[in-house]
Amino acid sequence: MPIIEVKAKRWGNSLGLLVPSAVAKREKIKENQNLDIIILHRGKTLEKIFGSLKGWKIDTQKALDELDREEDG
Repeated sequence: MPIIEVKAKRWGNSLGLLVPSAVAKREKIKENQNLDIIILHRGKTLEKIFGSLKGWKIDTQKALDELDREEDG
């Protein structure tokens, strides 16, 4: 099952999803063909992840020293 990213576009009073022609050809999608769609909201996922680490600090030298100790063994 291919996963593609599309943008919802205004189409009259509705929203339409455009499938790129290369994907339509590859998947043999025809005009007026019914498709099942699974919707995954993208949003600002990376901002949420990086925002959750706000205030988290690490001593770089301490981390490097720890890595050296692990390599030495």
